[in-house]
Order: sequence, then structure tokens, then C-alpha cells
Amino acid sequence: MPIIKSAKKALRVSIKNKEFNDATRAKVKNAVKGLKVAAKNSAKDAPALLQKAYRELDLAAKKNVIHKNKASRLKSRLAKSIEK
Repeated sequence: MPIIKSAKKALRVSIKNKEFNDATRAKVKNAVKGLKVAAKNSAKDAPALLQKAYRELDLAAKKNVIHKNKASRLKSRLAKSIEK
């Protein structure tokens, strides 16, 4: 455990940020997985799920939870999977 006051605060901040980042990653993962399942079953609500996945990916990239290029790559692959 940290002894110095600033190290204690840094630990608190990093724990708080980790919780936020984990929640954001979970939202992205759920949105992407839901879209993949819908695309596989050729569901009618795929365009709405695509929009939701785009939103989650953009927010995660904006908040630096994932890299912007990764978000772009995933969005591209998801769009391709919907077209098929």
C-alpha cells in the first residue's frame, strides 16, 4: 500500500478510472456482440444495433478507453458484416 499522500490519491484515482474504463469496455463489447449475433441471424433490427455499436465505439475512442484506430477498424468490419 502507498505511504505517501500523493501516492494514496493516485491509487484512488487509478481505481476509479479502472472502474469507468471497464464499464465502457463492457458496453462496447456487448454492443458489438449483439450486432454480430443479429448479423448472423440476419435480423431486421441490425441497422439500429449498428448505430448503437457505432455510438459506443465513438464514445470509448473519445474518452481514450480504446484507440481511435481500433474503433474505426471495428466499425468498418461491423459494417461489412451487416452488408453480407
